[in-house]
Formats: sequence, structure tokens, C-alpha cells
Amino acid sequence: MNRFTFGQRKLATAIAGVLAAATLAGTSQTASAGTYVSGDFHNHSTCSDGSISMQKLVAKSTGSGSANFGLDWFAQAGHGGSGNRNCTLVEDESLATPAYPVVNDTAGTLQGPTTTWQRTNPPVDPKGLVNGTAPDQRMWRWQSLQEHQYQVMEYLTARDDKPLFLSLESVVAGHEHTSMGVITGQLPIRLDAATLPETRGYSSLGNANAIAQWSYCFDRGDTDTSRGNTTTTSGVGNNWNCAVPGSLNDADPSWNAAAQKLMPASGTGSGEKGHNKTVEAIKWMAAYHPRQSYYVPAHLERAGPFNPDGNNGFNIEHLRNLNNAGPGIAFGMETQPGHGASGDRGEYRPLRNTINGTKVDSVGGTTYGGTGVYGAQIGGVWDALLGEGRNWWFFASSDWHNRGIFGPDDTRSSQDFYPGEYQKNYSSAAKSSRPMGFTPQAVVNSLRSGNSYADSGQLIDRMGFVVCNADPAKRSTRSVSGLALRTARNNADVPVRGCATMGQKLRVQPGDDVIVAIAVRDPQGTNNSPYTFANPSLAQIGITQPLNAPELHHVDVIGGLVTGYKQPGSADYSGQWPNTWFSNPDMSTVPAGAKNTSSSVLRSFASNTWIERGDASEYKLMTFRVNDVAQSQYMRLRGTNLPAGVPFETDADGNPLPDIHTNMSQDIDPSMLAIPCTVTGSNVPSNDVTYTDRAIDGCPAHLPVKDGQKFVAYDVAAWADLWFYSNPVFVEVDGTTLVAGVR
Repeated sequence: MNRFTFGQRKLATAIAGVLAAATLAGTSQTASAGTYVSGDFHNHSTCSDGSISMQKLVAKSTGSGSANFGLDWFAQAGHGGSGNRNCTLVEDESLATPAYPVVNDTAGTLQGPTTTWQRTNPPVDPKGLVNGTAPDQRMWRWQSLQEHQYQVMEYLTARDDKPLFLSLESVVAGHEHTSMGVITGQLPIRLDAATLPETRGYSSLGNANAIAQWSYCFDRGDTDTSRGNTTTTSGVGNNWNCAVPGSLNDADPSWNAAAQKLMPASGTGSGEKGHNKTVEAIKWMAAYHPRQSYYVPAHLERAGPFNPDGNNGFNIEHLRNLNNAGPGIAFGMETQPGHGASGDRGEYRPLRNTINGTKVDSVGGTTYGGTGVYGAQIGGVWDALLGEGRNWWFFASSDWHNRGIFGPDDTRSSQDFYPGEYQKNYSSAAKSSRPMGFTPQAVVNSLRSGNSYADSGQLIDRMGFVVCNADPAKRSTRSVSGLALRTARNNADVPVRGCATMGQKLRVQPGDDVIVAIAVRDPQGTNNSPYTFANPSLAQIGITQPLNAPELHHVDVIGGLVTGYKQPGSADYSGQWPNTWFSNPDMSTVPAGAKNTSSSVLRSFASNTWIERGDASEYKLMTFRVNDVAQSQYMRLRGTNLPAGVPFETDADGNPLPDIHTNMSQDIDPSMLAIPCTVTGSNVPSNDVTYTDRAIDGCPAHLPVKDGQKFVAYDVAAWADLWFYSNPVFVEVDGTTLVAGVR
């Protein structure tokens, strides 16, 4: 008997999971209702290692017009630790404001955002433990967040009436990086009536004290011991104490009494001790800012597996530990990384990392259609976490730093895309009567809810995904499909009793039927790609489709059974993804704790099975019925512009293949490049000019050449290979496994 009943398939009865009451406590999340808004929470300015000012990054990411990308909200991140550039300075008059004008030195020379703090006119001195040599000393991120960055973001919010707040890409103790935020204090309601200054300088009405304290206390890059004070001995300033209620704190061997925080020593066991500190960071957020915090591991496959003696990646047990410590805070992963135009997509590659003297791949070796293996592999880590019934959501990011060999205003890229240019997170946020429309709290609530999806390349920009109980209300397939279509058309979820959408669960009785309905909009017109020539990947199979006008080819419904939370210490709680995956992608080599063997593609829809609605048939409507539901389960979506069987892109079942054949890794033989780009075109600018339009009609000059032939890589590879992923809808069958983590 097959596992599922979708059409001709059968649902099977799975082993019921048992979840301890202590684990159950605090895991349920409130369903969100609102409008789907787009945003980005992982990007970089000159505050850390980005190439442009905060002002320019905000303008490009949230501004209107063809050169900007119109995000509805924006969280400016940047690495924790320290930096020596004055990121409040602007590049030129086009970005100047009365509060933050162009600044010149005493000789009249422009001082832009790469000017160091101490070389600024007038100089700005870092606080805390001295870090570097004057006049280029580094400022701890806590001071930058608290005294400089926040003021800029609040000012721009008041000017633009758009929620612009501070977050952080933390340098994680025991691991690599995490996108996180604590929004407490930011953008208070009295900002709505603020009068903006007409002279230099801005005094904020809110503050970033909470995220600044978190950065001091828990970021691995922050080795300051001053407690957030002017010096290590002054006692003047924040006088922070990083103790966590109920934890060991000063009884922990890693506790530094002078700094009043955990500072694990490097060397043997540093990864384990670091991970423990990171769990303490989640507990601190849960104790002091439970609704105002989020913690999403970033590009979590990139740095390889977990290293008990260093700071590398995350195994599945570490994700479980974080979620257990703060289910409403650590609720997802950024498994569709930024750096999408990089020579190594996402900056993932084989042999990228050195662990204990041995070269180790990024987990999975590379990305798969731009997504890491934890999210891309059906039945893998994401499905394992969903199979427990955890609130664990899929997110994407830009990870903007720069354009690689091109300037920031060029539309080509050999490294990064701007926030909103290529990838978008769409989440359902409650509207506010405030001028900004959506508050930072509404944004965090929307991320936490799981009522969200991620898209690349503007493949889709609207979605309705609902699962409804057919029996008590005698619902028809037509009525449920109408609900999904209305959600997509309104760009707003429509809560209906007896129905659930992404991030929610539908409770049914054994034997009930449920109806699944999906509506997505494949928007007409062009996307943000600067390339008008035909997609080289599709050209391999005789399809002519411009890179800047992609078409949704098919949508997969992926599902699996829910069998309950796994308990710490149990044999299937932990599991490292195999280092051999790139050379031997065999699910039998994956530990039981890191996979869900019940997961599979349940249905696929394409032009011959979906119904088209709306002007120019933009909306694709898909429905099916599940009869006699017997076991708790979940369903999630993915979609792409690529058919099954596209050489070097998709396998015979439509799954994404490893992106290695469009990568230019230093560790990969260039002969791996496999997809030729043959269109000559009449408008192909050289690499040494700045091109700001979107009309390149031939293979660009920066593509790699092998045997005299250009091959697909960099941004062309990204625009050719597009995917969206939705978060799941859960179905909980009474008397079987409780879907504990989702309400």
C-alpha cells in the first residue's frame, strides 16, 4: 500500500509520536492574518563589510522606480563584532538629507561611507576596550547600533513612512552566522508626529538598546569586556550584565567576571561551548524580549558541518536545540542564501572549509537551484523538522555586499543582488494605522507565523494556499479554490473557520476529507534581469523564453507525515548530513535523525492540469481532494520555470540538480561548466563601463570562456534557474500525532 491518498495514492498510518509536556509548553504560535508584504533581513552596508552606505542601501531596496526594488519593509543587518568605517556618511548629494548631509574634511575633500570613524570631520571615538590603532580604531557593533545606525534608520523611517529597523547578522558562537533581531525600542509611536530636523544631526525618539546589548553579550565577534561602557574601567555607560534567568551564568567556566558575559576559550571543545552560549542567547531573548526577537541561522550549509572544536555549521540537533530554547524566536532557517550571482552560487562549494586540518565541503557541496541541501532535498533536514510538527520555516535573503567586478549602480553582477532585486520573502503582516503601514512588530509576527513564502526572480508574486475540511461544512472543491484565488488576488490571507494556510494547522477527525487549493500569480511583463536574450538553460531543450520574462512551468506539492518531537538524547535526535553527499547523493547515507522517509512529491501541476484565471491568465489555480485522512501530516509547495529533465538543471522528476555546472569555484575544474551561452546580441556592454539599463540582448562579457565559448555562470545562472518555496500547512488528525509546534 502506498503512503498517500492523492488521486490514486493511499494515505498510510504512521507511528504516533509522543511529546513530553515540558517540550510542548510554549510551542504554539498564533495564526497571522493580514496583507502579504515583502522584505529582507540580511544585507550589509559599510557598517560592516558592505560597499555602500545605509542610505543608499535603503534607497535601492525600498525605493520606487526602475532602478530600485520596492520592498515593503527592510531590516538593515551587518555582521556583529566591530568595524572602523563611519557608515552614517553618504556617497554624494543625491543621498544627502538635512540631518545627514555630504561631509567634507578640513581641506574640502568629500568624506564618504568608507571614511573611518576617527578620520571623520569631526572625529568620532570608539568606546569600550581599545580595538586597533588610532586614527583607524574599530568601533564595537554595540556602540554603532546604539549611537549611530539606529538614528539613521529612524530618521529614514520618519521621512519615507516605511518600517526600516535594525537587525544583525551575528557571528555565532560555535557556528558561522545567523540573521537575528531584537526590535524592542525601535520606531516608537511618537515617531509618527516627529518633526524632522533641517540641520545636521538627528536625536532619535526610540532606541536600539536591546539589540546593542544582545550584540555585546552574545556575538562571537564581540570580545569587548567594558560592559558597554566608555572604557573597561570607567563604569560610565550601559553597565550591562549578560546573565540569563535560571542559567549557570557566573558558575559557568566560560563566564568572564569583568565582562559579565560568557567568553568561551578557543581550541578543543570551543564549538560545543560556543553552541551552549548560543543557546543561552536564545534563552535571554525568550526571557526579556519574547515577542520582539527572531533568530534565523543564515546560509547554514555554507560553512560545512558542525565542528566541536571550532565555529562552522549547524547539524540538525543544533537547530532542534535552538527551537527548543525559544520556539517563538528560533523558528526557521535561511536555506536559500544570498550571493546568488557569485561565481559559487550562495558561496557554497566543495572543499570550502577546513575542519581539524581536513578540507570539507559546504554541506551538500553546492546549492540546488539556488537553495541549500537542507531545504532543497525532499525528505531531508527541513522535512525531518516538519515531520516533528515543529514551527520551522523556510527563508531567503539577499546577503547584499557588492556587485563583484561591477559598481553598485550596474545592473549586472558577479557577486550579489540587492535586497528585493532577485529574492523576496513574502509574509502576512497585520496592517497598522500608523503612517509606516506595517510596524516592526507586525513584521516579526509575520515571520514567526510561518504564513510566508520565498521567491526568486519574480517567478510569482502572489499566493493563496489553503487546506480546508470538506466534511462538516460540506465544502466543495470550487468554494475552496475560490478562497485560494481570492487570497492571491487580494494579496491578503482570508481566515475561514475550518481552513488553514501556511504556518497553521487544520484539525480534522479520522476519515474526514480535506480539500487543498493553490493559487499563484505568474506576473506579466519583465522582471529585474538586465538580460533580454533567451534563457540558455531552456534553449538546451528547444524552449525560447527571455531571461527577463520567465514563465512558471510547474508547481509541486510536497508532503510528509508528522510523527512527533524527537527527544534530546534519543538516537534519532542528532545527525550530521554526510560529507560524501556531493559525490554520493544517497539518502541511505543520511542519519535517521536528519531525514523524513515519508516525504515525497504528492502532486505536480502544470499548464495541462492547472486552471488559468485573470487578465492574461496570470493566476494559476490548482485543487485536489484528500479522502479519508488517517494521520497527521503537512504539505508544502515549490515551483520553478524549468521542466523536468533540463540538462544540468533538473532531474527526470523535476528536482533541482547541483549548481556546480554553472559555478566558477577555485576548487572546481573549469571543465565542469556545462551550459553554453551562444547569443551574440547587438547590445553587450564591456565590463569596464557602468551599465544601468535592462536591455542586454546577448551573453554578457563577464561570463567564463572555455575553448572559445561562453558558458552560463554568475548572474546569468541565477536568472536562468528560478524557484519558489512555500511554508507548510499542517493537518492534525484527532487521536493521532499532535502537531505540537503549530497552532
